[in-house]
Formats: sequence, structure tokens, C-alpha cells
Amino acid sequence: MYQPAASPIGKALLSSAEFALPPISYARPSYWPISGWRAVVKRAIDIVGALVLLIPLALPMLVAAAVICLESPGGALFRQRRIGFGNLPFEMWKFRTMRDHAAEPGRLAQATRYDTRVTRFGQLLRRSSFDELPQLFNVLHGDMSLVGPRPHAPGCYAGATPFELVTPHYPARHRVKPGMTGLAQIRGWRGETDTKDKLLRRVECDLEYIDNWSLRMDIAILARSVVPVFAMQNAY
Repeated sequence: MYQPAASPIGKALLSSAEFALPPISYARPSYWPISGWRAVVKRAIDIVGALVLLIPLALPMLVAAAVICLESPGGALFRQRRIGFGNLPFEMWKFRTMRDHAAEPGRLAQATRYDTRVTRFGQLLRRSSFDELPQLFNVLHGDMSLVGPRPHAPGCYAGATPFELVTPHYPARHRVKPGMTGLAQIRGWRGETDTKDKLLRRVECDLEYIDNWSLRMDIAILARSVVPVFAMQNAY
């Protein structure tokens, strides 16, 4: 099994002890399953798709930001460090759905069903997945894709086990850019990942997507992602 090597740039970016995954070396382009013209096409669709979505959604997003600030103290956006392409970190944006609170040291507390930290408007945003829309700017910036494995935050646990220790195949999901939606999400693997089995099911879907990627698959996933958004199911 290929053991990813740490690059000097990656070491500088990952100086925090909380980040357990070494960055994958860019010296092996064959390691990237979506490369060449395939990567160019996927990137073009990401840019065009994000811009097309942002035009009609700009006003509703501004209204949502205003309501968030009026409902509880704090900014409208929530920024969190996530693991991205090549095991490198990036800052992911979401609408803030929880009350501002000091982060507890050590283990990251995932959002759970009936989480008391979530505001009333935040519940609506989560159920509709509207809170994810600021990630369109992550897509335009190049940190994310419209479709891909969902990015996780460093310090997440499945039960009592860190994500990266549940399976040796976990880092392989970072061979492509993380996405706003993915194969795992349309198959119902959304919400809290509090057990090893839930994480394994997600990783299996992510690797299946990576190994079988096609433009047709991306379009199908995007189309099927619309249904749970309007049905407001499986998210909290």
C-alpha cells in the first residue's frame, strides 16, 4: 500500500499536534485519480456551477445572514478548519447555526440530533442544508468541489476512536477535493458520525466515488442531492 510522504510545505501547514494525517506528496501525480483533462473539466463545472447557483441565491443568503445576527450574538458565518485535498487543511465556511460558545479543548464535539446549542433559525438552516451554501465560495476559491467526499474537521471521533485510526483507508478519501455533497450523502449517510460503522460506510462510499468518478456520476449526485434538501430529511 502506498505510504504518502510529507512535503516541506505540508509540514509547515500542519504544525499543530492535533492534525494526525501527514500531507500527501505531489511528487506522484499518478496517485491522483482525477487529473489531466478530467481535472480541468471538473474544475470548469465547479466554477460555472457555483456562479450559476450564487446569482439567484445571493439575496436569500443575505437575508439569512441578517436573521442569524438578529437571533443571537455573533457573526453570520462559521469558519472551521477541515481536512482537504492531499490531507492539507483549509478553512470551510458555513452559516452559523449555533450560539457562540468557547470551544472545549481536546476532542471536537460534533453536532447531534436535538443539540441544545443550535438556534431556532439554525435548525431550519440545518434541516434544509441552507447552512452549507457559503461553501460555494470555497468551491470558487478552489478548496472544494461541488461533488466529493465531505470534509471532516481534525479531532473528530467515531465513538472513542479518532477518524483516522478507524481504517487505514481513511486518508485515501483525500485524493480528490472535498465536496459540498457526495455519494455517501445521497445514500443517507449524513448527520452525526458517532460509531465506527457509520464512518466505515461513509469511507466506503467515498472510495467508490473516487475509483469510479465520471462527469455523469457528478451530475447524477448533484441531481439527487436536491431531493433531501427540499424534503428536509436526515440533517440536523
